[in-house]
Amino acid sequence: MDDWERKAIGLLGEELALAHLTSHGLTLVTRNYRAKVGELDLVMLDGKTLVFVEVRCRSSNQYGGAAASITWEKQRRLIRAAEHLLMKRAELRCYPARFDVIAITAGEPQAKVDWIKNAFTL
Repeated sequence: MDDWERKAIGLLGEELALAHLTSHGLTLVTRNYRAKVGELDLVMLDGKTLVFVEVRCRSSNQYGGAAASITWEKQRRLIRAAEHLLMKRAELRCYPARFDVIAITAGEPQAKVDWIKNAFTL
């Protein structure tokens, strides 16, 4: 699989994750927030809670699946990116926050979406 295919699959996964979360009442704050320290796929509001969402797509559960691919190094980059966003956007600092994971496993006839709330903490 080349880089273009990976990016296309990642974008489709983010769209599926966004649709899943909005169908459960969450509101999009921003997507694909990039800083030198890391990237946040989706930032959402779940009522009065700010949610940093990492989206992972896999074609199978081989090697532990999508959720297992979020190593402690990746968690550290997500935390740093969240801290950077909060430094830049003071209006978001008033919300309690959590880190969620949307793990998508491709399948027929449709993909399986697992929403792991509070997947890890600061």
